[in-house]
Amino acid sequence: MEALALPAINWLAVIPVGLTSLLGLLLLALGLFVDDDETLGWLALIGLSLTAVATVLLAGQKISTFNGTYALDGYAVFFDMLFLFAGIIVVLMSMTYLEGTGIPAGDYYGLVSFAIAGMIVMASATDLIVLFLGLEVMSISVYVLAGAWRTQRRSNEAAMKYFLLGAFATGFLLYGIALIYGATGSFRLDQIAAAIPGNPAPKMLIAGVAMLIVAFGFKVAAVPFHMWTPDVYEGAPTTVTALMAVAVKAAGFAAFVRVFLHGLAGLHADWSMLLWVVAALTMTVGNVLALAQQNVKRMLAYSSIAHAGYILVALVAGDTTAGAAALFYLLVYSFMTLGALGVVAALGEAGEPNETLDDYAGLGFRRPLLGVTMTIFMLSLTGIPPLAGFAGKLYIFTAAIRDGYYVLAVIGVLNSCLLYTSDAADE
Repeated sequence: MEALALPAINWLAVIPVGLTSLLGLLLLALGLFVDDDETLGWLALIGLSLTAVATVLLAGQKISTFNGTYALDGYAVFFDMLFLFAGIIVVLMSMTYLEGTGIPAGDYYGLVSFAIAGMIVMASATDLIVLFLGLEVMSISVYVLAGAWRTQRRSNEAAMKYFLLGAFATGFLLYGIALIYGATGSFRLDQIAAAIPGNPAPKMLIAGVAMLIVAFGFKVAAVPFHMWTPDVYEGAPTTVTALMAVAVKAAGFAAFVRVFLHGLAGLHADWSMLLWVVAALTMTVGNVLALAQQNVKRMLAYSSIAHAGYILVALVAGDTTAGAAALFYLLVYSFMTLGALGVVAALGEAGEPNETLDDYAGLGFRRPLLGVTMTIFMLSLTGIPPLAGFAGKLYIFTAAIRDGYYVLAVIGVLNSCLLYTSDAADE
């Protein structure tokens, strides 16, 4: 009997996820013996920074390993750097924020590292099962992080709500994967793309695609799968909210774009109209409800929902230009949201009220630097020219118009004008 031959593994491809996983294990172990939260924070910061350097050195590589189920390419490196950058900023925000919360630093920083490891797997997965594994590693870590402030009832409530609704989303993902496998005979995206038949597509395959939209819609907080977002963002520690609003959303879109624009591109005519409706609803509901909020974290939660709608516009367009516009918008959105939530966390560190809009009245006089910074980030989130948020929306709407989605582009522009009108009225 011949010995079973194991597949050749290119270990270069797993350097980013390997380093972040080892960092998570190290932080969890040291948390048992080291009581100095600042030391653990610096260790997490150094570990993530070294991983970012190693990832940059891998730029330009195009490696496929584990029998074609995991890839390190330019797309994966872009998202890996985005996740690591968000992780570094969150750690910097957390080093002083954790002092007044009583959250165990070793557990906290270890879970942040594991969450980033799961995100990296999601960005590199070219197989639906590998994608599922990465999503679960990320999700379980973030479930725990959302409830890390154990003495706060709303933090516990946020974790429970996020976990229960996330479990339903996971179920939809698994059912969708099972149906797609039943219709195509494969979990690998390249083989799924090759196995997609001509029109009409099998009903089993369409049902599987619809379930994937539900699962990814939950992760990116798209309407009508957004109901968890305001409560979880408000209840979680502010630094965890920043991680969810930026890195978790980016990981969801990393998987969303790779699966739908690579593996399921042959069904674009079938799923694009459904996403058209979801994108329009997400932009509109997010913007309208954001205007009614008095809590800053809830307002930023609805803002996050609205921005997911803008990115979905690019996904609907579906060509190379639209894909590039989506990546640029994600990058800009990450800077804007991290900055805004960084200001919220900084005010919390100073012992000041930091969650209602009234608490920000006169901030420019009390703390001028934070006031100016918050103003810039909020104007950019609104899309005021010449800030980066305006450029991101311009690229998104240009891609939509180029591909003939005129009505969707007009809906996006009207949503942006809604925010401009609101800002003018407030002034």
